Amino acid sequence: MSIEHRDDTGARFGMWLFLYTEVILFSGLFILYAMAAAKFPQEYAEASHMLNIYFGTINTIVLLTSSLTIALAVTAIQRNKIKQTLTLCYITIALAVVFLINKYFEWSAEIDHGIYPGSDHLAELGPGITAFFNLYYFTAGLHGVHILIGGTFIGIVAVLIAKGKVTSERYTLFENCALYWHLVDLVWIFLFPLYYLIL
Repeated sequence: MSIEHRDDTGARFGMWLFLYTEVILFSGLFILYAMAAAKFPQEYAEASHMLNIYFGTINTIVLLTSSLTIALAVTAIQRNKIKQTLTLCYITIALAVVFLINKYFEWSAEIDHGIYPGSDHLAELGPGITAFFNLYYFTAGLHGVHILIGGTFIGIVAVLIAKGKVTSERYTLFENCALYWHLVDLVWIFLFPLYYLIL
């Protein structure tokens, strides 16, 4: 498709529409969270204290940094700084990997303590704590899938940039990629206090 026939406005609108459906998805999960938290306020606070806040804090810092690097990458490609763009893309992908590895170790520790959906130990802790961790694993797991998809998306676009198919004059695809990554970061900004910082 030639540059003259590219519909950048349509592509951007389509991406925003897709992101809107993603917001609806996570909003539904947040509503479920609010309903359960209202029913089991004490149990939710107790369950929150069972999570490792250090893992959550590190991952928050990692994702905020990745949001900055991908934003800088978009600015770099607009200025036709291809090498800098690619470097920032690779850093963003590396941060995504760090997030997933960190989450792996966090979940491994929790599973070792018998805290996972369907475990006898979790059932013994009562319906409130069980509801908390069922929703926590599902929501955080879904977010993790989005991290994996977003990191892969950035990697694919980085290859296209290296091949000269995404340039300073044609970077809408990359811009949409960055928007998706910002959404992933934004979702975590909600997840972190909801699950880790209940008083």
